[in-house]
Amino acid sequence: MSSEEEILMRDVTNAGLVVSDRIGREVASQLDVEEALEASRYASHPYTTHPREWPPLVEVVDTWDLPTVLVERYNAAGGEGNALCGIFPEIRRAWASVDNSLFLWRFDKWDGQCPEYTGEEQVICAVGLAKSKPGIFVEAIQYLLILATPVELILVGVCCSGAGDGTDPYAEISLQPLPEYTVPSDGVTMTCITCSDKGRIFLAGRDGNIYELLYTTGSGWYKRCRKVCHTAGVGNVISRWIVPNVFRFGAVDPIVELVFDNERQLLYARTEEMKLQVFVLGPNGDGPLKKVAEERNLFNQRDTHHGGRQTTGQRAPHRSTKPSVVSISPLSTLESKWLHLVAVLSDGRRMYLSTSASSGNSGTVGAVGGFNNHHFRPSCLKVVTTRPSPPLGVGGGLGFGAISLAGRNQSDDISLKVETAYYSAGTLVLSDASPPTMSSLIIVRKDPSSQSYPTGSLGTSARISRALRESVTSLPVEGRMLSVTDILPLPDTATTVQSLYSELEFCGFEISGESCEKSSGKLWARGDLSTQHILPRRRIVVFSTMGMMEVVFNRPVDILRRLFELNSPRSILEDFFNRFGAGEAAAMCLMLAARIVHSENLISNAVAEKAAEAFVDPRLVGMPQLEGSNALANTRTAAGGFSMGQVVQEAEPVFSGAYEGLCLCASRLLFPLWELAVMVMKGDAISENGVVVCRLSSGAMQVLENKIRSLEKFLRCIRNQRRGLYGYIAGMGDLSGSILYGTGADSVAGDQSLIRNLFGSYSRNADSNGAGASNKRQRLPYSPAELAAIEVRAMECIRQLLLRSAEALFLLQLLSQHHVTRLVQGFDANLRQELVQLTFCQLVCSEEGDRLATRLISALMEYYTDPDGRGTVDDISGRLREGCPSYFKESDYKFFLAVECLERAAVSSDSKEKENLAREAFNFLSKVPESADLRTVCRRFEDLRFYEAVVRLPLQKAQALDPAGDAFNDQIDAATREYALVQRQQCYEIITSALRSLKGDSSQREFRSPVRPAGPRSALDPASRKKYICQIVQLGVQSPDRIFHEYLYRTMIDLGLENELLEYGGPDLVPFLQSAGREPIQEVRAVSGITSAASLMGQTGTPIPSNEAKYFDLLARYYVLKRQHLLAAHVLLRLAERRSTDEKDAPTLDQRRQYLSNAILQAKNATNSDSLVGSTPGAFDNGLLDLLEGKLAVLRFQTKIKEELEAIASSLETSVDMSESTQNGSAPDSSSTTDANYAKIVREKAKELSLDLKSITQLYNEYAVPFELWEICLEMLYFANYTGDADSSIIRETWARLIDQALSKGGIAEACSVLKRVGSHMYPGDGAVLPLDTLCLHLEKAALERLDSRVESVGDEDIARALLAACKGAAEPVLNTYDQLLSSGAILPSPNLRLRVLRSVLMVLREWAMSVFAKRMGTSATGASLILGGTFSADQTTVINQGIRDKITSAANRYMTEVRRLPLPQSQTGAVYRGFRELEESLISPFPLDRF
Repeated sequence: MSSEEEILMRDVTNAGLVVSDRIGREVASQLDVEEALEASRYASHPYTTHPREWPPLVEVVDTWDLPTVLVERYNAAGGEGNALCGIFPEIRRAWASVDNSLFLWRFDKWDGQCPEYTGEEQVICAVGLAKSKPGIFVEAIQYLLILATPVELILVGVCCSGAGDGTDPYAEISLQPLPEYTVPSDGVTMTCITCSDKGRIFLAGRDGNIYELLYTTGSGWYKRCRKVCHTAGVGNVISRWIVPNVFRFGAVDPIVELVFDNERQLLYARTEEMKLQVFVLGPNGDGPLKKVAEERNLFNQRDTHHGGRQTTGQRAPHRSTKPSVVSISPLSTLESKWLHLVAVLSDGRRMYLSTSASSGNSGTVGAVGGFNNHHFRPSCLKVVTTRPSPPLGVGGGLGFGAISLAGRNQSDDISLKVETAYYSAGTLVLSDASPPTMSSLIIVRKDPSSQSYPTGSLGTSARISRALRESVTSLPVEGRMLSVTDILPLPDTATTVQSLYSELEFCGFEISGESCEKSSGKLWARGDLSTQHILPRRRIVVFSTMGMMEVVFNRPVDILRRLFELNSPRSILEDFFNRFGAGEAAAMCLMLAARIVHSENLISNAVAEKAAEAFVDPRLVGMPQLEGSNALANTRTAAGGFSMGQVVQEAEPVFSGAYEGLCLCASRLLFPLWELAVMVMKGDAISENGVVVCRLSSGAMQVLENKIRSLEKFLRCIRNQRRGLYGYIAGMGDLSGSILYGTGADSVAGDQSLIRNLFGSYSRNADSNGAGASNKRQRLPYSPAELAAIEVRAMECIRQLLLRSAEALFLLQLLSQHHVTRLVQGFDANLRQELVQLTFCQLVCSEEGDRLATRLISALMEYYTDPDGRGTVDDISGRLREGCPSYFKESDYKFFLAVECLERAAVSSDSKEKENLAREAFNFLSKVPESADLRTVCRRFEDLRFYEAVVRLPLQKAQALDPAGDAFNDQIDAATREYALVQRQQCYEIITSALRSLKGDSSQREFRSPVRPAGPRSALDPASRKKYICQIVQLGVQSPDRIFHEYLYRTMIDLGLENELLEYGGPDLVPFLQSAGREPIQEVRAVSGITSAASLMGQTGTPIPSNEAKYFDLLARYYVLKRQHLLAAHVLLRLAERRSTDEKDAPTLDQRRQYLSNAILQAKNATNSDSLVGSTPGAFDNGLLDLLEGKLAVLRFQTKIKEELEAIASSLETSVDMSESTQNGSAPDSSSTTDANYAKIVREKAKELSLDLKSITQLYNEYAVPFELWEICLEMLYFANYTGDADSSIIRETWARLIDQALSKGGIAEACSVLKRVGSHMYPGDGAVLPLDTLCLHLEKAALERLDSRVESVGDEDIARALLAACKGAAEPVLNTYDQLLSSGAILPSPNLRLRVLRSVLMVLREWAMSVFAKRMGTSATGASLILGGTFSADQTTVINQGIRDKITSAANRYMTEVRRLPLPQSQTGAVYRGFRELEESLISPFPLDRF
């Protein structure tokens, strides 16, 4: 599509609002006949005549004599035979009977054929024609001819056949006798016959009854044809069989006319004495005939109604003779919902009757909903109003309501003498016998030139504007009019009209069985202005005693065409524009210029050119102006000032007749489809098994498309030729840069010159107030040039709407040709529902309609690209691009070319060809990434394993959707940025979906082609799967889109593709991992080496949310992979120190220990290797390793404390449970409650230790000391090298509390065990951490006390051995401790305590001596210990030399002296003494082993 023809949806939408408004106004202007008749009571001239200067409104176009054979037969009967005549419009035949012969011939043209049927001997007294019921006769018999004789009723089959060229479906007819379908008349002479459109046959008898002729396919005793009387009682039936007609006396009122209302399923009857009867057949017309009402006093009833009032200027008819009813005709629902029947009187008046008791003044014919036959219930028959008779002598172009009495005597009766009448679709034809010389036809039709005032008008003027005004035309005719009928539209035209208007409820086209010709003919009742573009000129055939006459009614557009053909003066043309209004006249000029009017003859180029000139002539169509601008000067008072008490409303733009005409023309073309659905579901719509089809037929859409395109083409032509206001301004080029949007001084200054250049000296609107106005005149809201620009802009929008509508119709035709049902079979229920609810307005003007159209085109293209081979994309895309380029753009063409390549690749077995086709499809789509449905095609690329397209196409579309990079801009509006992010993420999701598919994550939704599901793909082996995953990652990393990088990285982490991420991640992976999880996402610069280490070290100890931990863990792994050990150690330290307020999110202490252990390992690797490029051995933090090891040690303390607290809590909880169980339901004691509360406190403290790392000070002061964890306290003091006091009182006190705690738990044995365990960890130390003197004295005193009190049995060597174990087997420190104690009498005042201490010293000396023996024996200390029965530490490595032996010997001698000094009996001290002596001797002896 060229730039000139490019459709802007904004303009189309705006124009759509205008069209919707105009259609609403058009519907509102279609008044119900009852409302129009009511308003006519206030009109002085209900009738008008046609201007004499104009071409005639009614013309006789042809006449035919009666067939010769008919005339001869009638003359042969001497003019005294029984002759009847009539017209069958259904088969285009007139008929006449003479006695027992029936003649048929064409009434619309003479073809020389007049077949005669003489199958009966009896005189024919009534003739009718009915549709043949289906399934009874052969298909060739389409109609049944009903012949009524005084003896029997006969059915004759009628077969119609068309001409060879198919142009005339009624070219040939033949009559087929049906001898089995005859029934006796039972002596009743039938007066008339009428038939319903469903084939029911009703006959009126001279006996005043109504009969129905029934026929079936029955056999045997059941008659195939029978007659049923619907109105006679049982007595009447019996008397008919018993008493002959000649012996019946009494007044019988025979029925002389029957008419059937096919829309309301009502049967009306008129009797000879002017009684009217109404019968109902049920809502569907297949029920029994039931009488509803009968009216005997029509004229008396008339006098009680408002309709009897005569209008001003009408003559008073003579009342010497009572008028009679000439004919009755039903009113279609299109004309009135509340008036149902019109009766024409012999004086020309019309009575309008209703079968409804309620008044109908509640709405217009065009109101939505209209007439619904299923809710209509007739209840009466009453006269509602009476229309006065038309004036006499109106054939000579008289004025409105004039009466011509020329050529009449004063004594002549000046009233009409109507012999026959015909009424149909708003047209009345009267046969007037009042002229003395020749009869005349009076034709009464609705005046199309009636102007409507705004619907909001009030008062009498509003009623008058809605009054029914009719034009009256008189035609002289020879002979007496016998019958009149409409020449219905040809089947092609009727089918088109039926398809277009059948769904409009107010048109009354319901399922009544009537033919499309009849239905379309009813549309004439809407008037010529709204139908002349689609319906032909109305034609009637008048059957008179002298022959046949074809009369045509010229529409307003036909009259305008004749004015152009006759080169009528401008004054006549201006009179036409004034009478119809500039808008309506301009609309007719458009129809002629664009050749869209329905015409029997082609419109000549000369007429089209003159119509175009009139359309652009401002003297005829006017100029855009401000509402009331011509009256601005009238707001001044007589004194020259303004009237201060007068309200001056702001003026509104009023466009010219050209714009109004364009709006009228466009709205009338689009009216039958604008607010209706384009698709309908036939069949079972509730269960969603219905069939979706186009509502309109292809032929109707083709006709409408051609008209719309012709109109748009004409507008484009005058624009290109710069003709008129629209062509001059719109032809300047790009409307967005022209005067249409001009502002400022240049625009104002050019106003007058523009108008003069366009129209010369004609500028009646531009300078209307120029000369006489003062300098302080009112400022207008728009200048003339601005008004012109606004109108042209509006007309251009209408033109684009027309073009878009034509393309929509073309698309619907194309879809219909390819069977919509087949195309939508893959749609889900929701999409199908949206489709059947889509109106034409939405299809043309809305984004939703554009979306559904694209979806339908996709289905159509899939039909062509299917592997089954129905064609190629080029086969159908050429038609789409030519017929509906706004729905199928160049980008769509490339998209479907790509789809075609993908389809071919999918069925190809050659891998090379498959790749080439995929590459070709990728190249097509790369040119139109923004318009491609990537969810469809990328899924197919996945099937082909062509992942380059899967990655690059979505990234290209993301860039196309956000070309300005709003997603990266933090300075713009948050909503705009969020929208851009969402747009991009929808594209990114296509790539990540491919990753999920390769990973095998079935929980994620996979995209499916809206056209057809992707075929099954072959299973991939792990190696191929990994290869494709890596390919996607590498292609994604190559993109400069950092937002996509973050989206890709997060997806890979969620899918567990950490290894691939770390291996193939881009340079922005480190900043991403550092900032991931924080909102909003901050841009982090990539740092390296020392800078990164310092940054991370500065963040040590800060809280890390749980959602960030996995990213930091990956960051550590990345640093390890890249051999950046120092950075990895810092990250691991942050993970180990991660804080959390929730125990569930916090890492366990074991996990923290693992982090610290790994950090220590990385720090050692950093120390042992030059991991940083360009670094020196001192570049990294030398204290990091010590820091990590210290934190690990503190973490071990924390773990120990936590375990101890949990053990304490468990013990307390167990004891509480046991206590409760022993109490057997009694109230718990205070101790149990205290223990339970304390256990809860301990448990909470243990949980605190799980949340984060604690410092050693916190652990000591807040956990270890309060809960008396003295062993751990000592370990922490030892670890911290505590030197807080000179005398180490805290350490000594802590040891004392630990020993007392052990003694309370397990006595001396437990205390010794604790001493061994704890002391061995702290030895040798500086002596302050392990106060041996305090421990020795404390334990020895406790042992003696327990031994004396018999609380515990304590061995003599237990304390000494514990001290030796604490000192790791070193006897000398222990011996020195005992020496200090023994040397102070104040410390050991008790002899028993000193004796016990000496026993311990003996054990120490023996242990010391054993080391000497082990050395001499050449064995280990353990072996010597086993031989000598002692325990010797395996860790002792002291070399025993002679000096040590001397020390032991000297000490043994000294302690023997100490033993002698004890004031104790020999029995207590002897053993100790002997022990020292033996030890001394063993050391002195050269063979010490001999003694043992």
